[in-house]
Order: sequence, then structure tokens, then C-alpha cells
Amino acid sequence: MALCLTPRCFILPHPRIVPPLSPTHIYTASISRSHTSPQQAPAPSARLEPHSSTDGHWAVSLRRVLEETLLYKPLEGEREALLSVSRHAPAAPASRLAAAGNMAVVSKYLTARNSSIAGGVLLVLYLLKQRRRSSRLNSKKGSSELVLNNEKDPKKDRAAVDRVFFSRIARILRIMVPRLFCKETWYLILIAVMLVARTYCDVWMIQNGTMIESAIIGRSTKDFKKYLFNFMRVMPIIALVNNFLKLGLNELKLCFRERLTKHLYEEYLKGYTYYKMGNLDNRIANADQLLTQDVEKFCNSVVDLYSNLSKPLLDIGLYIFKLTTAIGAQGPATMMAYLLISGLFLTRLRRPIGKMTVTEQKYEGEYRYVNSRLITNSEEIAFYNGNLREKQTIHTTFKKLVDHLHNFIFFRFSMGMVDSIIAKYLATVVGYLVVSRPFLNVAHPRHLHSTHAELLEDYYQSGRMLLRMSQALGRIVLAGREMTRLAGFTTRITELMKVLKELNMGKYERTMVSQSEKEADALERLTLVPGSGRIIFTDNVIKFEHTPLATPNGDILIKDLSFEVKSGTNVLVCGPNGCGKSSLFRVLGELWPLFGGSLTKPERGKLFYVPQRPYMTLGSLRDQVIYPDTFEDQKKKGISDQVLKEYLDNVQLGHILEREGTWDVVQDWMDVLSGGEKQRMAMARLFYHKPQFAILDECTSAVSVDVEDYIYSHCRKVGITLFTVSHRKSLWKHHEYYLHMDGRGNYEFKPITAETVEFGS
Repeated sequence: MALCLTPRCFILPHPRIVPPLSPTHIYTASISRSHTSPQQAPAPSARLEPHSSTDGHWAVSLRRVLEETLLYKPLEGEREALLSVSRHAPAAPASRLAAAGNMAVVSKYLTARNSSIAGGVLLVLYLLKQRRRSSRLNSKKGSSELVLNNEKDPKKDRAAVDRVFFSRIARILRIMVPRLFCKETWYLILIAVMLVARTYCDVWMIQNGTMIESAIIGRSTKDFKKYLFNFMRVMPIIALVNNFLKLGLNELKLCFRERLTKHLYEEYLKGYTYYKMGNLDNRIANADQLLTQDVEKFCNSVVDLYSNLSKPLLDIGLYIFKLTTAIGAQGPATMMAYLLISGLFLTRLRRPIGKMTVTEQKYEGEYRYVNSRLITNSEEIAFYNGNLREKQTIHTTFKKLVDHLHNFIFFRFSMGMVDSIIAKYLATVVGYLVVSRPFLNVAHPRHLHSTHAELLEDYYQSGRMLLRMSQALGRIVLAGREMTRLAGFTTRITELMKVLKELNMGKYERTMVSQSEKEADALERLTLVPGSGRIIFTDNVIKFEHTPLATPNGDILIKDLSFEVKSGTNVLVCGPNGCGKSSLFRVLGELWPLFGGSLTKPERGKLFYVPQRPYMTLGSLRDQVIYPDTFEDQKKKGISDQVLKEYLDNVQLGHILEREGTWDVVQDWMDVLSGGEKQRMAMARLFYHKPQFAILDECTSAVSVDVEDYIYSHCRKVGITLFTVSHRKSLWKHHEYYLHMDGRGNYEFKPITAETVEFGS
């Protein structure tokens, strides 16, 4: 019988025979009788005696252990031989015995049953907590929806990995993957197949690398060359798998972004939704930030999360299968229990990341907005010498962003420390504890007859698999951090989708700014219901019947507006600033909702608006005249380029076509044309469309009087009825009626006669 009692060969007992004793004691080791015949009954569990760590005479305790261990009728003479060896055995260091005893205590409780029970208890506690939280949230929900509100929705900024997050992301995924068989589905399958292939490549690399190292240690040139050439043959396949995986991930990101962007712009550019979002509804600020950067970051985060979760989960499943056959099911079960505990703990700590991500994107949008605003209004700012003031505004906005990013960085620093310790280093400690069990336990059946080389090879292979498994567990734990950040992007995208849907349904919400109104005014304001008025589409007439003229914020400009204008009757609208002139035209153009009464008007395409600062589109000279039509629309209408030339001549812009040489020349027309030329180009656009009614909002303020007179005369000639806002007395002769608003809620609609007092400049 072979007995090893030296400190270097000290063997831990099987964990099931170690009783729970005080940590200040040292447990002496039992011995293994590898030559015992199968017919003999197994030895009963040995009762180990505690011994003080300060006592160097450990042989006495060892003799007692040996005596009790050998009570199962050993072979003749064996007991005396063992007792003799124990009497002459050298004293083992107390510190090494203490370390071995502590490891035995730890390994005693690392059983599959204990790990499963602990994981189940934690899961039940987590589900009960989530249920209580959801019940509290449901009890706080209101039953009414306010159109005008003074309070901020507390759920708007909520960004956490919970049931709401999963329902939101599932709703968005149905947009990005609309059908079972589509392009995105095939990319998902390609990524999944490449992940499986990459995992098997990793396993093969572990096994082949172990054989190469074993051949080097065993000095076998033949085996070394064999496995090295195997690796060289497989290298192109591994490289192909890795790059196919990258291709699938990048294409899937682009496909997701394309689907989501097209869907959002389909809703954003439906009707006047883009206008309503910025002017009627103030829930979304900086929609451009959401539609561009946030959508891109969301799609990238979703695909990265798919890769970072599916690959580790696949690795864990495969390595559990491999390790279960090597070291038993207890090791993988311990690692999974550790994953559950650490994952729940870190998810709890990472909750602020979602809200901080929402705030970061909000400040990024504000910073972009002030910069784009500087570019858009650069000329006006330059005339005012406002560069210092704009610099202060930009620095203030940028400082808010920087301060928040500093806080975010320090929070991620602290979370990174916790993540590294829990997800990396403690996972490695647990891995060492698990992989060491079959090697430190000499009674383990796997290594009863293994040689040193076989032990080394098995340890390297099992250890590397367990290391890869612990790394996969760590990646899953760390993926929770990315999931929390994804929750922030998901919150913003979902809020945008919700607002777009409600705006397309005619519902908007606007936070009240002023809080000092009288109670009567507040009650009167609350009685206004947007969209409660009735719009009747009829050609050649505009008629307001008992219609309140109010702003989207609820401010009433005129309580009861009633008048009728038929085709051929031009109306001059006048009054002080803020009296409601532009508000009237916004209601006519269906930009603002109708708060009551009825409005009879032609359809949208038969009503044309010409602002004081006309819009010049990106495109050719032809596009400026026919906007918003395209060249195909022009051909369908049967209007030739010669007719377009006549429109330019009517507004004295024919020289522009002669100067450019062709209709298809592309320029930055906002800069090429002067203010007066842009106003005349807008009038040429009006002649092209020939609507029944045209709203002219100070649209000839930069045009000379003689050209203005010709333009108004030509409008009457071609049958365009005009609603004109102007302060020029020279325009009164082109109108039959005037609508005067005094700014106090009163108005008068009267014909223009010789006795009418003309006012203006």
C-alpha cells in the first residue's frame, strides 16, 4: 500500500467526510487505499480529530485517524505498518494544514444541490420583489389623460431593465424584423451559425493546443508536428468564421437602422406631424437627435447585445456539457449559481445607468441644437455682433453636457471596479475551486490510475474549458451593463414612437408654462378641446362659423370668429403684432387644431401659403419653381419649360435662367438669391400651382412697388383669391374686404369703400 504523508503530497479528504468543525482547528488527512480489492466493503467515513494550529505534534492525531480509519478489518499486518509510518512521519507546517482545511470547508458546501437551492431561493425572492413593485406602479396609474398639463410624467425618464423594457424592445423588434422570412432573419441565422462554429473552433483550439503543449513537454517531435500542422490547416477556416461573423453583425446593424429609420420618418413626415412635434407638442425636444444618432446607437447596441449574449450562452451550454463529463455536474452548477447571484447584485447597482444615458442624449441634442442654430442665424447674429453672447450660450450648454459626462464617467469607474472584481476575478476564484476538486481529491474515480502526464493534460484541458466558461459568465454579467444602457436608448425611441402615433391621431400634449392665470381664464381654457371643431371641404369659399381662435397653449385670441369669403374677393388682414393674423392662417392651413365651431374651406392642395422668408429647397433651378412637385409631376400637369420661363418673366427673374443657362443647374439657392429674388421666386411658384386661395404673409416686403403691383394684378388675372397680410397702403386697392383685429379679442370684417380709412405705411 502506497502512503504519501509529506507536505508536498498532502491529500485532501473527500468533502463528504469532512465534518463542520471550528476554523481554528486543523483537519488531518485520510489516506487512500488504491490497492483495495473490489470485493471489500467501502470504508466508513472517518471521524477527524481537531488539533490546535499551534501544536506541532500532529502525528498523535494522525495515529487516531488511522486507527479509526482501519477499523474496517484491513489486511493482516497493514495496521501495524501504517502506525509505524505515522510514528516516524515528519511534522507538517501548520499553515499548510490550515489552508488545506479551509479549502476542504469551502468545497464541502459547493455541491450541485446547495447551488441549485440557493439559485432557486434568489430567483423566487427576485420575482416576488418585481411583483410588489409592479403592483405599486399599477396602483399609482391615473385614469384620465390631460391635453394640457403642468407636471412632468415621472415614468417618462424611467429607464431600467424590467418588464417594461422588454415589452418596449419587443415592440421595436417587430418593426426591425417585420416578417419571419426577411433579410434580417437570414442575417440573424448567419450570425447564430457563425457563433456556433466559432464556439466549436474555440473548443478545438483548446484541445489541439493542449496536445501541442503535451507533445512539447513529452518531447515528442512526431506529435508536435502532427498537431501543429493540424492547427495550420484549420487557420483559414477559423479566420473565415470570424470574418463572416463580423460581416453578419455589421450588415444586421445597417439593416436594423434602415428599417427603424424608414418607419420613424414615415410617421414623422406624415401630414404635418413634423410641424406639430416642434410647435404644438413639447414632449420631444431635438427630434433630429433622436432620428439620427439615437437610432444608430440603439441599433448598434441591440446587435452587440445579441452577439454578446448568444455567444456566451452557447459557450456556457457547450462547456457545461464538456465539463460535466470531466469533473461532474457539481462544478458547472456552482458556476451557474454564482452567475445568478452576481447578475442580480450587479443589475441592482447598475440601475442609474439607464437614466443617465437618457440625460446624456438629451444634453447632446441640446448642444447640437445651439450649434445648428448659430449656423442657421449666422447673418443676423453677425449684424448684432452677438458672437460673445452666442459663445456664452454654447459654453453653458456644453458645460451641462461635460458635467454630466464627468459624473457618468466616475459612476462607470466605480461600477467598473465592482464589475471587474465580481465578474472577472471572483469568477476565476470560483473556477479554481471547482476545477481543483477532482485533482485534489485522490479518491476521485477519474484519476485513480492516471499518470502524471495524463493528469497534466486533463488539468490543462478542463482548466481552460472552465476558464472559458468563467469568462463567458463574466461577459454575461457585464452584458447587463450594456443592457442597462440599451434601456436608455429604448426609452427615448419608444417615447418618440408614442408621440408620433398620438400626433398622427390628432392628440398632442403641451406643458403649461404660465401658472399665474386667473381661475376663470383657466377654467375657460380647459373647456377648449383641440380638434372639437368641424372642417368642411368645399371649393371656392372660406367660411368661419362661431370658431374660437386660440393658440395650442390654450390662449384665446378671439372667442367667436365668423366671416365668409368667396373666390374672387381679396381680403386684407391687418392689426397689431400678436393679434392673431398668423394664427388665423395656421388654422386655415390645418397646422393648428380647431377648438370649436366649423370651418369651410378648399382642400389643402387648393390653398397656398407664401411666407415673408420663402423656403428654397435643395435641388435645381426648376425645383425652386415647381416645389413641392417633382419633374415627373410637372410633366403630368403638361407644363413645359417655356411656361416656367414665362412665370419667371412675370416676376422679373428671367435673367436668372439666362445667367445659369439651364433649368437643371444645382446651387445653394438660399445663398445665391437675394431676399427680394427669393420673394419673387415664391410668387413664380404661386403662379405655377394656381391655387384657388393664396395666403400672402408680408411676401412682397422686399419687392419694389411697381413689381408688387404687377404681381397682384396678375394674381387677379389668373383667378387666385388673396388673403394678404401687409402694412403697405399701396395694396389696399387690390382688395375688396379687410379683416382688422385689435389684439384684445375684437375684430371687424368690412368691405373696403371710398370712406374706409386706410392705415399703414
